Amino acid sequence: MRYLEFAEACEQISEISKRLEIRAKLSELLRQLNREEMPAALYMLQGQLRPEYEGVELGAGDALVLKALALATVSEETALKQRVVALGDMGEAAFEARSKMSTEPTGKPALSILGTYEALSAITRISGEGSQESKIKVMADLLAQASPIEAKHLVRFLLGKLRLGVKEMTLLDALADIHGGTDPKAARIAIEEAFNVSSDLGEIGSLLSQGGLSALQRVSIRWGKPIRPMLAERERSLADVFERMGKEMALEYKYDGLRVQAHVSADRSVKLFSRRLEDLSAQFPDVAKALPDAFRELPVIVEGECVPVDLETGELRPFQDISRRRGRKYDLERMAEEVPVRLFLFDLLMRGEVSLLNTPYPERRTALETVTKRGERIDFATREVVSDVPSAEAFFQRALSDGCEGVVAKSLSAESRYKAGGRGFLWIKYKREYTTELGDTIDAVIVGAYRGRGKRSQWYGAFLMALYDPDRECFSTLCKVGTGFDEAALARLTEQLDRIAVPQKPASVETTFTPDLWVDPQIVLELRGAELSLSPVHSAASGLIREGYGLALRFPRFTGKFREDKGAADANTVREAVGFYNRQVRHVEAEPKP
Repeated sequence: MRYLEFAEACEQISEISKRLEIRAKLSELLRQLNREEMPAALYMLQGQLRPEYEGVELGAGDALVLKALALATVSEETALKQRVVALGDMGEAAFEARSKMSTEPTGKPALSILGTYEALSAITRISGEGSQESKIKVMADLLAQASPIEAKHLVRFLLGKLRLGVKEMTLLDALADIHGGTDPKAARIAIEEAFNVSSDLGEIGSLLSQGGLSALQRVSIRWGKPIRPMLAERERSLADVFERMGKEMALEYKYDGLRVQAHVSADRSVKLFSRRLEDLSAQFPDVAKALPDAFRELPVIVEGECVPVDLETGELRPFQDISRRRGRKYDLERMAEEVPVRLFLFDLLMRGEVSLLNTPYPERRTALETVTKRGERIDFATREVVSDVPSAEAFFQRALSDGCEGVVAKSLSAESRYKAGGRGFLWIKYKREYTTELGDTIDAVIVGAYRGRGKRSQWYGAFLMALYDPDRECFSTLCKVGTGFDEAALARLTEQLDRIAVPQKPASVETTFTPDLWVDPQIVLELRGAELSLSPVHSAASGLIREGYGLALRFPRFTGKFREDKGAADANTVREAVGFYNRQVRHVEAEPKP
């Protein structure tokens, strides 16, 4: 396929707001691709060159791309920058600048989707002295060959600002449309299950292109490729948990730390992944060093919670301590000494070369205890099997006194397999906040910001927060929050939000509000509030409880916790918010009447 056809499809998608229409356009585009082109297209539609867990980045910021565009279009850089400011989009500036140039043939072949992908991939491999100049040259060569519409979408890709509103789930829908035959719903389930284990949409697309749905049977858990984590549901009381679980269940401490999936190979190599599938190996060298000696046999893939601890007393330290180690590239050894951590293991996903994903939880836990040697840095999550509410309540209180958030109940049934990427009542979390009116903290995504006033005038002082709606792949607003932020948090958010600002409301955001700054939904904050109430102005869960009303968080405040371990799509969902609302100990006595 020519890259021009791909860029034209992207242009059409960027102008569509309805998910079903986007899905149909994606299906039309993907049907035209051959086996070699499919992975490249699927990656590029997400603004990536490789699966997210590989951490491959172009390293091309605004300044480098501007220089490349000026070189490719024989433009004066200052004048071009002024046009970028005026248009609010370097992609539009690229379209304009390229349109003014001669359209005479260059003697070079038209860009293809594979050729473009390979050239972009080559940029990621450029390093060392003179690397910036080399990157500029490769980008300029691509842009010089590009038509105006190709240049527009190349620049947007280089800057990581595609503006397509295409999420992974929509791409899975499109693949199901292509390969589902007479039963696209069953195909969709099979494709998503394979993707949850692979975490690589390019691999899934390639397999489907080669052999259809039957080829997905080759997907299995393996070292170095993280699977999407299994998630827990919530219940209001331990009695409710027993109603779900039956007569007996396992309770584990719910630590306030960083969830980690650890891969330890037969040659003692270690990879650590966050729940967002980010590679954390370099950020936690102490954990990576301790892991190979913690097992009686290798390879293994295990899951646990990485928690800051006081090694002298054994006491758990607050989550904010471990956040100091996230994202660091320097002083790693020093930070490991300042903020020591312990990995509390709670699951075994692969033993030797054998997947345990379909093995019931009790057998996985027994196998974990068999292969693991406890030590100062590696231990088991505290666990107890309980058969009545008083025993569960006693364990819950012990967890709180030991510095945990609460407990996770796990089914002991024969059906308790590990459901990668799935959320269900095989795991149920119960936290201390569940005894409050709202019943839980809420993880919400920043979609906009408001300029501060008075002492906050140098920062953004309030934020428009949203929940994720996976059914429609959009973010619906829940509240504006400006309480709970200290100056350090405001300064940090101002710097982060300026980097992900966009000139207009993202297509994936649903709201009636207009903040001073729109941002790409990326940053997740933990909020607490008095309660959830019906709202005629906020769009979260609109129509799910009462026609014409959404949900709003009353008296919201920031808890101080930046959920760096969560991506935007990992925030609380609108369906969960409906569950919170229904489980509140006390509803607002007088809700607005329609």
